[in-house]
Amino acid sequence: MRKPRVLRAKQRADAAIDSIKSDAATSPHPAPQSAKMEPAEDSKSQTSNPVANEVQNATALVSPAPKPLPTAHVYPTPARRARTRGRHWFLALSFLLICAAPIAAAAYYLWTHAADQYASNLAFSVRSEEQGSAVELLGGVTELSGSSSADTDILYAYLTSQELVSKVNARLDLSAIWSRVPVSADPVFAYDPAGTIEDLLAHWQRKISIIYDSGTRLIDVRVLAFDPGDAQAVAQAVMEESTAMINALSDIARDDAIKYARDELAVASIRLKEARQNLTRFRNRTQIVDPSIDTQNQMGVLVTLQRQLADALIEFDLLQDTTRAGDPRISQATRRVDVIQKRIDAERRKLGLGTGAQEGVVFADLVGEYEGLIVDREFAEAAYTSALATHDAALAEARRQSRYLAAHIRPTLAQQAEYPERIKTLLIVALFSFLAWTILSLVYYSLRDRS
Repeated sequence: MRKPRVLRAKQRADAAIDSIKSDAATSPHPAPQSAKMEPAEDSKSQTSNPVANEVQNATALVSPAPKPLPTAHVYPTPARRARTRGRHWFLALSFLLICAAPIAAAAYYLWTHAADQYASNLAFSVRSEEQGSAVELLGGVTELSGSSSADTDILYAYLTSQELVSKVNARLDLSAIWSRVPVSADPVFAYDPAGTIEDLLAHWQRKISIIYDSGTRLIDVRVLAFDPGDAQAVAQAVMEESTAMINALSDIARDDAIKYARDELAVASIRLKEARQNLTRFRNRTQIVDPSIDTQNQMGVLVTLQRQLADALIEFDLLQDTTRAGDPRISQATRRVDVIQKRIDAERRKLGLGTGAQEGVVFADLVGEYEGLIVDREFAEAAYTSALATHDAALAEARRQSRYLAAHIRPTLAQQAEYPERIKTLLIVALFSFLAWTILSLVYYSLRDRS
């Protein structure tokens, strides 16, 4: 009876498994197959019936665990419909006033009122010729011409000065040139002829564009006017006035160099004359042309006397050995030795040798004084030679143009009006207007969030 009961239990388990598989196949949301039911580990949850345990174990081994049912989706509450609020209207109005209105006004003015302008371009640089001169060979004196970099800096400052504006206005009447279009028709780019020189200088800085490259020392100038001929004339006047200014700097530098060289030459000439006069007075006072020659002669006399003294002493010794006492020849030889010795002492005092040299004028003092005068004269002659060479070099430098304005682009004549650059100007106005509106909007919302 036990075996048929087990078979019936197994058949029921198979039927249950088949029904579960059919339900899983027909379900619209199948559960993932990875979720398997683990057998219970707790011994209390198992039944005490051995048949039921076998059926349960067979079911767990034959078929997978039943899959969980899908969960139902929960939909949120639908949002309310957006409405236009006051801050939105304020933001749109601020965009129209701060961004759109300036762009429209700039476009309207540029294409309806702004007059066409013509450009004339020129470019130049200051060149300086650096040449070695004879001055460098005589004393290492620096060259007379200055560097072109400082001249270019000076010229750049001169191009924006009131002095240049006054000179060009006196030649061409800038007020009439830049007021060909009346202010009533173009109040932005036209010039009011009733303005002062300061107003003209301010308008000059708007019409004259100067680009200075500090690396290459080149200056590019662009002149704008309502007529191409006027623009070229102003550019030509700017170049001529700049050339005159550079020439004036050259003249000042040459005059300074010549004046300095002339003064140095005069001082050197005076010193040379004084040195020669001092040497002449020494010769007249001492009646000696060259003390060194007289000293050599005195030394020759002293050597001769010393030789004679030696001969006299030898003769005296011989007389003492060959004659008896009281011989008149011995007294004569003694007197000769004394005379020669006195003469030697006198000659030594003249040369500055011996104990009695301080009693009178000696040749050593005369030679020292003479050598000092000779050194002064030689130094004065060298200084005079250097000053004379410097003066000659300065004169040669003055005869040539050491610095000049080199224009590598002459003033051009425009054939088409390129200014004002309407599209570029409009884009710049649009960019800054949009940036201003963006910044103000961010500031507004920042303050609103803080309140």
